[in-house]
Amino acid sequence: MTFDVLLKDVSLKYKKTEALHDISCHLEQGKIYGLIGRNGAGKTSLLSLLASFQEPTSGTIQINGGIPFDNPRIMPYVSYIFNEDYKDESDKVEHLIRLTARYRPYFDTEYATQLAKRFQLPLDSPVNQLSKGMQSALQVILGLAARSPVTIFDEAYLGMDAPAREIFYEEVVEDQARSPRTMIISTHLVSEMDYLFEEVLMIHRGKLLLQETNDALMNRGVSITGGAALVDAFTRDMTELNTRSLGGTKSVMVYGELSEENQRLAQEQGLEIGPVSLQDLFIHLTKEENDENTN
Repeated sequence: MTFDVLLKDVSLKYKKTEALHDISCHLEQGKIYGLIGRNGAGKTSLLSLLASFQEPTSGTIQINGGIPFDNPRIMPYVSYIFNEDYKDESDKVEHLIRLTARYRPYFDTEYATQLAKRFQLPLDSPVNQLSKGMQSALQVILGLAARSPVTIFDEAYLGMDAPAREIFYEEVVEDQARSPRTMIISTHLVSEMDYLFEEVLMIHRGKLLLQETNDALMNRGVSITGGAALVDAFTRDMTELNTRSLGGTKSVMVYGELSEENQRLAQEQGLEIGPVSLQDLFIHLTKEENDENTN
């Protein structure tokens, strides 16, 4: 079975509010997708549709060629991992792992146990007595070990500290190589996670702003580094995304590709040309008019 995800003209309304507007995209099996957008952009609304928590107001969603909503042929193969509240979950961790394994056809209990050791998660502890960080670790363990053909992580790492997040990133890369799936990761930590993404979907005000490979997106801009005066003169008429200075050296990230002539001039002046960051591109492409007056 091929678990491609196809959305065509998908919209979602809550009473008079349109959370999503005419979103169309194709997510191929075996890739890691980064879903990024500002707060309230519609990321969770979109993911909740893929997870069949609700139906779209209009448009169609297909997973493995079928409509996923209330479809027992598809939904066991879709895992939606989010920042869940476990305050009423008194069962022990090991019980929750066994319970999840019953409903996920590809669940690997041995891998879940290995992950619990990596995250130092006690299997015999009641879930509601775990720290917020340990509860987040449990969530990503269940999501990774399920090895569902469509796996969605909706900021499930929020309670983790930096070392635990790094373990999560390592396991995403390594287990995706072992068991390729369509993986969608929604995040605010763009600069920390951008290297994980093969393709990026950027959503803004309920609309899909772009879907591009990470490499193609990086080519939308360049960084110019060198002596401050030279860099200022070279980038004077360009759209600046970000500026960093250290002593007499300056680095400016600009939006847009450099012409061959500008590349030649930069080389002649001893300026270094490099890639831009996904985070800087994201900030620029989703900038609101009133952001100009915000420090």
